[in-house]
Amino acid sequence: MLSLSQRLSQQQKLSPQQIQYQKLLQLNTMALEQRIKTELELNPILEEDLELKQEEKEPDEVGEEPEDSDYSEEDEFGLEDYMNDEDYFDDPSYNSNTQKDQESFHPTAPQRESLQEHLLNQLYLLQLDEPSILLGEEIIGNLDQDGYLKQDLQTIVSNLEMFDHTNVTLQDAENVLKEIQVLDPIGIASRSLQECLIIQLQHGTFDPYYSYLAEEMLKNHFDDFVQKRFDATMQKMSLTSETLRAVLDLIQKLNPKPGEGNFEIAELNQITPDFLLEKVDDNFIITLNDRAMPSVTVNAAYIEMLNANKGKKKISDREKNTYKFLREKFESAKWFIACIEQRRETLLKVMRAILEKQVAFFEKGPKFLRPMIYKDIAEEIMMDISTISRVVNGKFVQSMQGVHELKYFFSEGLATDSGEEVSNKHIKERIKEIIIKEDKQSPLSDDKIAEILNEEGIHIARRTVAKYREQLRLPVARLRKTL
Repeated sequence: MLSLSQRLSQQQKLSPQQIQYQKLLQLNTMALEQRIKTELELNPILEEDLELKQEEKEPDEVGEEPEDSDYSEEDEFGLEDYMNDEDYFDDPSYNSNTQKDQESFHPTAPQRESLQEHLLNQLYLLQLDEPSILLGEEIIGNLDQDGYLKQDLQTIVSNLEMFDHTNVTLQDAENVLKEIQVLDPIGIASRSLQECLIIQLQHGTFDPYYSYLAEEMLKNHFDDFVQKRFDATMQKMSLTSETLRAVLDLIQKLNPKPGEGNFEIAELNQITPDFLLEKVDDNFIITLNDRAMPSVTVNAAYIEMLNANKGKKKISDREKNTYKFLREKFESAKWFIACIEQRRETLLKVMRAILEKQVAFFEKGPKFLRPMIYKDIAEEIMMDISTISRVVNGKFVQSMQGVHELKYFFSEGLATDSGEEVSNKHIKERIKEIIIKEDKQSPLSDDKIAEILNEEGIHIARRTVAKYREQLRLPVARLRKTL
């Protein structure tokens, strides 16, 4: 049976401007720069202000709050307080970047030859026919960042036959691959670690006797070598411990990742910090790294056009359409500039709160990192946890301790005998220290590491030690053993 009923409920709906603010908030410096350039292309009302007319803002000092620091979750999206139409009509010089005459921070990567370019230049110097050159180009194009060939040779041959109509065989591909594998760096385009190391031994200038033994070990006892079953290896190869140590030392000199090195591929992950943090006298200075950011303002000519139509009593349909278009673009430009400015203030609020809670880290180093979660910062600056998450994600700060992602400063803690909490990142650093200092001939088990930490007052279980060790990418004790 149908019936009618009433229900009263509260729902929060975000306006398009609030959604735009959230999207800008999660962009890092480089992404925001590109976003501003895109908006400049799309909105004719906006233009880049090459001569900043606003007074320069001073870098932010820890403990200081801006004059309009009354901030609550209710007005987190209160963008209407930033400006109104009259402000723009009266002062079209308003812009999105209030810093001026400051040195731009623009780290640039050195010009370097890519791995593919390096190999292709060598390939073209070989006396190869055209089908072999095409095979070589296809092989080099399928190398991963470590320099290994993960694509099956038969697939490469089939692709050449299908798309380039080149008649080549699998044996042709094997021959070309062998030519490439002895180019610089030696062992490139190998299909496995075993093949890579053996090729380096065969074409390197090593002691013939130990080189022969090392090749024999890698060919016939590779599993024992990887698992570090040294006693079994000595017995199978009839070696003394001194000879085995010499062979292992030789293998350790080989390069397991020939694709790494002085190539462009190693520069792709360069980070541009979003914050610069320095200590001057006894104060920490926070600077938002947006000095090179394009400064956008409203085009004065379009404002005059809007003003001209605003006072008219009768206007034509064409003028109405023009006015409507300009008005929509003006509103979009106004909100875009407001969102950029509020993004800037929000980022500084979050970074200031992080600094206040982690000041010991920035002064003394990673061992003094305190446990901290998003909720701690959200309560400190009276913002929603989701806002903190957007600010933290993908943002980096450069300080005396290096460059760190803001996520780095958030971690759970474990209790100590003194009643204090220690960050799990501090515990990871301690585990790493213990493993580095251990006797390599008798490495410590996870149980023993847990005992050492418990003796230091940090209550931790063996399985937690194992989890942290794996996150540090440190092998188990058996694989850390050396002679």
